[in-house]
Amino acid sequence: MGDEQHADNGHGSWLTYRPEIKVLDCTIRDGGLMNDHRFTDDLVRAVYQTCVSAGVDYMELGYKNSKVQFPKSDFGPWKHCDEEDLRRIVGDNETDLKLSVIADAEKSDYKTDILPKEQSVIDLVRVATYIHQIPVALEMIHDAHEKGYETTVNVMAVSTVQDNDLEEGLRVLSESPVGTIYLVDSFGSFYSEEIRALTKQYLEVCQASGKQVGIHTHNNQQLAYANTIEAVVQGANRLDATIAGLGRGAGNCPLELLIGFLKNPRYRLRPILDCVENQIMPLRDSMHWGFDLSYMLTGLLNQHPRAAMGYLGTPEKDRESIVKFYDEIMDV
Repeated sequence: MGDEQHADNGHGSWLTYRPEIKVLDCTIRDGGLMNDHRFTDDLVRAVYQTCVSAGVDYMELGYKNSKVQFPKSDFGPWKHCDEEDLRRIVGDNETDLKLSVIADAEKSDYKTDILPKEQSVIDLVRVATYIHQIPVALEMIHDAHEKGYETTVNVMAVSTVQDNDLEEGLRVLSESPVGTIYLVDSFGSFYSEEIRALTKQYLEVCQASGKQVGIHTHNNQQLAYANTIEAVVQGANRLDATIAGLGRGAGNCPLELLIGFLKNPRYRLRPILDCVENQIMPLRDSMHWGFDLSYMLTGLLNQHPRAAMGYLGTPEKDRESIVKFYDEIMDV
Protein backbone atom coordinates (compact mmCIF):
# COMPACT_ATOMS: atom_id res chain seq x y z
CA MET A 1 0.00 0.00 0.00
CA GLY A 2 1.37 3.42 -0.93
CA ASP A 3 2.18 6.22 1.48
CA GLU A 4 -1.13 7.92 0.70
CA GLN A 5 -2.93 5.17 2.65
CA HIS A 6 -2.57 3.78 6.14
CA ALA A 7 -1.57 0.20 6.77
CA ASP A 8 -4.65 -1.92 7.41
CA ASN A 9 -3.42 -3.86 10.40
CA GLY A 10 -6.85 -4.04 11.99
CA HIS A 11 -5.66 -2.05 14.99
CA GLY A 12 -8.39 0.38 15.88
CA SER A 13 -9.65 0.84 12.32
CA TRP A 14 -13.23 -0.24 13.08
CA LEU A 15 -13.30 2.16 16.00
CA THR A 16 -11.62 5.24 14.59
CA TYR A 17 -12.95 5.50 11.04
CA ARG A 18 -15.89 7.88 11.29
CA PRO A 19 -16.43 10.08 8.24
CA GLU A 20 -18.09 12.74 10.39
CA ILE A 21 -14.81 13.40 12.25
CA LYS A 22 -13.13 16.68 11.31
CA VAL A 23 -9.52 17.58 12.15
CA LEU A 24 -8.37 21.14 12.83
CA ASP A 25 -4.68 22.01 12.68
CA CYS A 26 -3.82 24.84 15.08
CA THR A 27 -0.02 24.74 14.68
CA ILE A 28 0.36 28.42 13.81
CA ARG A 29 -2.20 29.65 16.33
CA ASP A 30 -1.12 27.62 19.37
CA GLY A 31 2.55 27.61 18.39
CA GLY A 32 2.44 31.39 18.11
CA LEU A 33 2.06 31.58 21.88
CA MET A 34 5.72 30.54 22.05
CA ASN A 35 7.12 33.27 19.78
CA ASP A 36 4.63 36.15 19.98
CA HIS A 37 3.15 34.98 16.67
CA ARG A 38 6.25 35.91 14.69
CA PHE A 39 6.26 33.08 12.18
CA THR A 40 7.62 33.86 8.74
CA ASP A 41 5.32 33.86 5.75
CA ASP A 42 7.29 30.94 4.33
CA LEU A 43 6.63 28.84 7.42
CA VAL A 44 2.93 29.69 7.56
CA ARG A 45 2.60 28.99 3.85
CA ALA A 46 4.35 25.63 4.28
CA VAL A 47 1.93 24.61 7.04
CA TYR A 48 -1.00 25.74 4.89
CA GLN A 49 0.22 23.71 1.93
CA THR A 50 0.80 20.73 4.23
CA CYS A 51 -2.77 20.88 5.51
CA VAL A 52 -4.09 21.04 1.96
CA SER A 53 -1.95 18.10 0.83
CA ALA A 54 -2.73 16.05 3.93
CA GLY A 55 -6.49 16.45 3.58
CA VAL A 56 -6.87 18.22 6.93
CA ASP A 57 -10.31 19.79 7.29
CA TYR A 58 -9.49 23.12 8.98
CA MET A 59 -6.36 25.19 9.58
CA GLU A 60 -6.28 27.84 12.27
CA LEU A 61 -4.03 30.72 11.25
CA GLY A 62 -4.04 32.66 14.50
CA TYR A 63 -5.96 35.08 16.67
CA LYS A 64 -8.40 37.88 16.02
CA ASN A 65 -7.43 39.81 19.11
CA SER A 66 -7.45 43.49 19.92
CA LYS A 67 -4.79 45.77 18.43
CA VAL A 68 -5.39 48.11 21.35
CA GLN A 69 -4.68 45.50 24.01
CA PHE A 70 -2.03 43.79 21.86
CA PRO A 71 -0.27 46.43 19.72
CA LYS A 72 0.88 45.29 16.30
CA SER A 73 4.39 46.51 17.10
CA ASP A 74 4.65 43.92 19.90
CA PHE A 75 3.44 40.86 17.97
CA GLY A 76 3.67 39.11 14.66
CA PRO A 77 0.76 39.24 12.19
CA TRP A 78 -0.87 36.04 13.45
CA LYS A 79 -2.00 37.75 16.65
CA HIS A 80 -4.49 39.77 14.61
CA CYS A 81 -4.92 37.94 11.28
CA ASP A 82 -5.71 40.98 9.18
CA GLU A 83 -7.24 40.10 5.86
CA GLU A 84 -4.25 41.29 3.83
CA ASP A 85 -1.94 39.06 5.89
CA LEU A 86 -4.22 36.06 5.44
CA ARG A 87 -4.54 36.54 1.70
CA ARG A 88 -0.81 36.99 1.32
CA ILE A 89 -0.53 33.36 2.41
CA VAL A 90 -3.64 31.68 1.00
CA GLY A 91 -4.86 33.96 -1.78
CA ASP A 92 -8.55 33.18 -2.22
CA ASN A 93 -7.99 29.69 -0.76
CA GLU A 94 -9.45 27.82 -3.70
CA THR A 95 -9.02 24.48 -1.91
CA ASP A 96 -11.12 22.15 0.23
CA LEU A 97 -9.28 23.31 3.35
CA LYS A 98 -11.35 25.61 5.56
CA LEU A 99 -9.63 28.41 7.44
CA SER A 100 -10.12 29.41 11.05
CA VAL A 101 -9.25 32.15 13.51
CA ILE A 102 -9.83 32.27 17.24
CA ALA A 103 -10.88 35.26 19.32
CA ASP A 104 -10.52 35.51 23.09
CA ALA A 105 -13.46 36.77 25.11
CA GLU A 106 -12.70 40.26 26.47
CA LYS A 107 -9.56 40.48 24.30
CA SER A 108 -11.08 40.97 20.85
CA ASP A 109 -12.55 43.98 19.06
CA TYR A 110 -14.67 41.49 17.19
CA LYS A 111 -17.43 43.84 16.11
CA THR A 112 -15.04 45.78 13.88
CA ASP A 113 -12.08 43.43 13.32
CA ILE A 114 -14.06 40.38 12.21
CA LEU A 115 -15.42 41.26 8.79
CA PRO A 116 -18.60 39.89 7.25
CA LYS A 117 -17.95 36.46 5.75
CA GLU A 118 -18.33 37.67 2.16
CA GLN A 119 -15.37 40.01 2.73
CA SER A 120 -13.08 37.40 4.31
CA VAL A 121 -11.22 34.24 3.37
CA ILE A 122 -11.99 32.86 6.84
CA ASP A 123 -14.65 30.14 7.20
CA LEU A 124 -14.73 29.46 10.95
CA VAL A 125 -14.57 31.80 13.93
CA ARG A 126 -13.74 30.12 17.22
CA VAL A 127 -14.39 31.85 20.52
CA ALA A 128 -12.20 31.07 23.53
CA THR A 129 -13.77 31.77 26.89
CA TYR A 130 -13.35 31.14 30.57
CA ILE A 131 -16.49 30.11 32.37
CA HIS A 132 -17.11 33.57 33.87
CA GLN A 133 -16.83 35.18 30.43
CA ILE A 134 -19.64 33.18 28.81
CA PRO A 135 -21.98 36.21 28.53
CA VAL A 136 -19.33 37.96 26.39
CA ALA A 137 -18.66 34.75 24.47
CA LEU A 138 -22.35 34.46 23.62
CA GLU A 139 -22.32 37.95 22.11
CA MET A 140 -19.25 37.00 20.06
CA ILE A 141 -20.86 33.78 18.85
CA HIS A 142 -24.00 35.62 17.76
CA ASP A 143 -21.93 38.29 16.01
CA ALA A 144 -19.89 35.73 14.03
CA HIS A 145 -22.98 33.66 13.23
CA GLU A 146 -24.84 36.70 11.92
CA LYS A 147 -21.82 37.62 9.79
CA GLY A 148 -22.06 34.24 8.10
CA TYR A 149 -19.33 32.15 9.77
CA GLU A 150 -19.25 28.68 11.19
CA THR A 151 -18.65 28.98 14.93
CA THR A 152 -17.19 26.99 17.80
CA VAL A 153 -16.50 27.79 21.43
CA ASN A 154 -13.55 26.61 23.52
CA VAL A 155 -14.37 26.54 27.22
CA MET A 156 -10.96 26.92 28.81
CA ALA A 157 -9.52 25.70 32.11
CA VAL A 158 -12.48 23.45 32.90
CA SER A 159 -10.19 21.56 35.30
CA THR A 160 -10.69 24.51 37.66
CA VAL A 161 -14.48 24.85 37.22
CA GLN A 162 -17.09 23.68 39.70
CA ASP A 163 -19.44 20.99 38.36
CA ASN A 164 -22.58 23.10 38.70
CA ASP A 165 -20.97 26.06 36.95
CA LEU A 166 -19.80 23.88 34.07
CA GLU A 167 -23.22 22.26 33.68
CA GLU A 168 -24.92 25.64 33.55
CA GLY A 169 -22.31 27.06 31.17
CA LEU A 170 -22.72 24.16 28.77
CA ARG A 171 -26.49 24.48 28.90
CA VAL A 172 -26.38 28.18 28.04
CA LEU A 173 -23.88 27.65 25.21
CA SER A 174 -25.97 24.79 23.80
CA GLU A 175 -28.85 27.22 23.39
CA SER A 176 -26.72 29.54 21.22
CA PRO A 177 -26.12 29.15 17.46
CA VAL A 178 -22.59 27.80 18.05
CA GLY A 179 -21.82 24.67 16.03
CA THR A 180 -19.30 22.92 18.31
CA ILE A 181 -18.44 23.11 22.00
CA TYR A 182 -14.85 22.15 22.75
CA LEU A 183 -13.60 20.37 25.84
CA VAL A 184 -10.22 21.97 26.56
CA ASP A 185 -7.53 20.53 28.84
CA SER A 186 -5.82 23.88 29.23
CA PHE A 187 -3.28 22.80 31.84
CA GLY A 188 -2.67 19.26 30.61
CA SER A 189 -3.93 18.03 33.97
CA PHE A 190 -6.67 15.57 32.98
CA TYR A 191 -6.40 11.78 32.91
CA SER A 192 -8.34 9.53 30.57
CA GLU A 193 -11.12 8.76 33.03
CA GLU A 194 -11.78 12.48 33.48
CA ILE A 195 -11.77 13.04 29.71
CA ARG A 196 -14.18 10.11 29.39
CA ALA A 197 -16.61 11.53 31.91
CA LEU A 198 -16.41 15.08 30.59
CA THR A 199 -16.82 14.04 26.96
CA LYS A 200 -19.96 12.14 27.92
CA GLN A 201 -21.22 15.20 29.77
CA TYR A 202 -20.54 17.48 26.79
CA LEU A 203 -22.14 14.98 24.40
CA GLU A 204 -25.29 14.73 26.48
CA VAL A 205 -25.73 18.49 26.32
CA CYS A 206 -24.67 18.90 22.69
CA GLN A 207 -26.57 16.02 21.13
CA ALA A 208 -29.83 17.33 22.53
CA SER A 209 -29.27 20.57 20.62
CA GLY A 210 -27.66 19.10 17.49
CA LYS A 211 -24.15 20.36 18.20
CA GLN A 212 -20.78 18.68 17.92
CA VAL A 213 -18.23 18.08 20.70
CA GLY A 214 -14.58 18.95 20.16
CA ILE A 215 -11.39 18.17 22.09
CA HIS A 216 -8.25 20.31 22.54
CA THR A 217 -5.47 18.88 24.71
CA HIS A 218 -2.08 19.87 26.11
CA ASN A 219 0.81 17.52 26.73
CA ASN A 220 2.05 18.39 30.21
CA GLN A 221 1.74 14.78 31.37
CA GLN A 222 2.39 13.15 27.97
CA LEU A 223 -1.36 12.48 27.67
CA ALA A 224 -2.47 14.87 24.90
CA TYR A 225 -2.66 12.11 22.29
CA ALA A 226 -4.13 9.50 24.64
CA ASN A 227 -6.75 11.94 25.91
CA THR A 228 -7.69 12.92 22.37
CA ILE A 229 -8.14 9.23 21.53
CA GLU A 230 -10.33 8.79 24.60
CA ALA A 231 -12.55 11.66 23.50
CA VAL A 232 -12.81 10.17 19.99
CA VAL A 233 -13.79 6.77 21.41
CA GLN A 234 -16.53 8.42 23.45
CA GLY A 235 -17.89 10.27 20.41
CA ALA A 236 -16.10 13.61 19.99
CA ASN A 237 -15.99 14.49 16.28
CA ARG A 238 -13.99 17.75 16.20
CA LEU A 239 -10.33 17.22 16.95
CA ASP A 240 -7.52 19.75 17.43
CA ALA A 241 -3.87 18.87 16.82
CA THR A 242 -0.60 20.53 15.82
CA ILE A 243 2.30 19.43 13.67
CA ALA A 244 4.98 17.84 15.89
CA GLY A 245 2.85 18.96 18.84
CA LEU A 246 4.03 22.57 18.42
CA GLY A 247 2.07 24.68 20.88
CA ARG A 248 2.07 26.59 24.11
CA GLY A 249 4.35 25.11 26.74
CA ALA A 250 4.24 21.33 26.62
CA GLY A 251 2.48 21.50 23.28
CA ASN A 252 -0.56 19.70 21.90
CA CYS A 253 -1.70 16.40 20.46
CA PRO A 254 0.66 15.76 17.51
CA LEU A 255 -1.15 15.87 14.20
CA GLU A 256 0.96 13.07 12.76
CA LEU A 257 -0.07 10.70 15.57
CA LEU A 258 -3.73 11.63 15.26
CA ILE A 259 -3.82 11.17 11.49
CA GLY A 260 -2.19 7.77 11.87
CA PHE A 261 -4.81 6.76 14.42
CA LEU A 262 -7.89 7.82 12.48
CA LYS A 263 -7.44 5.33 9.62
CA ASN A 264 -9.32 7.60 7.24
CA PRO A 265 -8.00 7.35 3.66
CA ARG A 266 -8.82 10.99 2.98
CA TYR A 267 -6.01 11.96 5.35
CA ARG A 268 -2.42 11.60 4.16
CA LEU A 269 0.51 11.26 6.52
CA ARG A 270 3.45 11.82 4.20
CA PRO A 271 3.00 15.60 3.74
CA ILE A 272 2.87 16.04 7.52
CA LEU A 273 6.07 14.06 8.03
CA ASP A 274 7.75 16.20 5.38
CA CYS A 275 6.65 19.35 7.20
CA VAL A 276 7.86 18.00 10.54
CA GLU A 277 11.26 17.20 9.10
CA ASN A 278 11.84 20.28 6.99
CA GLN A 279 9.83 23.05 8.65
CA ILE A 280 8.95 22.37 12.28
CA MET A 281 11.95 20.57 13.73
CA PRO A 282 14.37 23.34 12.69
CA LEU A 283 12.34 25.68 14.90
CA ARG A 284 13.63 23.84 17.97
CA ASP A 285 16.85 25.85 17.72
CA SER A 286 14.89 28.98 18.69
CA MET A 287 11.62 27.69 20.18
CA HIS A 288 11.31 25.25 23.04
CA TRP A 289 8.06 23.34 23.35
CA GLY A 290 7.06 19.83 24.33
CA PHE A 291 7.28 17.64 27.39
CA ASP A 292 9.54 18.93 30.17
CA LEU A 293 9.67 18.24 33.89
CA SER A 294 8.61 21.80 34.69
CA TYR A 295 5.52 21.50 32.47
CA MET A 296 4.84 18.10 33.99
CA LEU A 297 4.78 19.65 37.45
CA THR A 298 2.33 22.42 36.52
CA GLY A 299 0.12 19.77 34.91
CA LEU A 300 0.22 17.58 37.99
CA LEU A 301 -0.69 20.57 40.14
CA ASN A 302 -3.43 21.78 37.75
CA GLN A 303 -1.67 25.11 37.30
CA HIS A 304 -1.32 27.39 34.30
CA PRO A 305 2.07 26.68 32.66
CA ARG A 306 3.24 30.29 32.93
CA ALA A 307 5.51 29.42 35.87
CA ALA A 308 7.18 26.67 33.84
CA MET A 309 7.47 28.95 30.83
CA GLY A 310 9.22 31.51 33.03
CA TYR A 311 11.50 28.86 34.44
CA LEU A 312 12.51 27.62 30.99
CA GLY A 313 12.86 31.19 29.74
CA THR A 314 15.68 31.78 32.21
CA PRO A 315 19.14 31.28 30.68
CA GLU A 316 20.28 27.76 31.48
CA LYS A 317 23.35 28.97 33.37
CA ASP A 318 21.10 30.95 35.71
CA ARG A 319 18.29 28.42 36.00
CA GLU A 320 17.57 26.90 39.36
CA SER A 321 17.32 23.13 39.79
CA ILE A 322 14.08 21.39 38.96
CA VAL A 323 13.82 20.35 42.61
CA LYS A 324 13.93 23.98 43.71
CA PHE A 325 11.33 24.86 41.08
CA TYR A 326 9.15 22.09 42.48
CA ASP A 327 9.54 23.42 46.03
CA GLU A 328 8.63 26.91 44.87
CA ILE A 329 5.46 26.01 42.99
CA MET A 330 4.36 23.71 45.82
CA ASP A 331 4.35 26.81 48.03
CA VAL A 332 2.12 28.80 45.65
